Amino acid sequence: MTNSLPETVTPATQQMKYGEREIQEGKLITFPNPRVGRRYNIDISLPEFTCKCPFSGYPDFATIYISYIPDERVVELKALKLYINSYRERYISHEESANQILDDFVAACDPLEVTVKADFTPRGNVHTVVEVRHHK
Repeated sequence: MTNSLPETVTPATQQMKYGEREIQEGKLITFPNPRVGRRYNIDISLPEFTCKCPFSGYPDFATIYISYIPDERVVELKALKLYINSYRERYISHEESANQILDDFVAACDPLEVTVKADFTPRGNVHTVVEVRHHK
């Protein structure tokens, strides 16, 4: 009897999948605010954020909440999703991830106000919530 299992895929033979490529190339994209001059809130939640602990390498999981008042530009949601997914293999602390997301968001769309809240899933009986803000 012969073994009919598929050939094992090794890193040398594995090609990057299109989704992995999109995540790797992910940049925050914006478009013109359709209501410049009107103050309104945009609230976004991203419940599948992952990164790696820079000390242990263990995975960290969080929900990222972004609440902002746009000025001239609004963030495009698919681009935001890909950008957030780019953290998956990064070794980054809870504090630095929230601050880096805020810095990148402000650089991309320069909102009037923005709050980024990173609510991490408890690990080892520790629950961390990091909240950072920017006001123009």
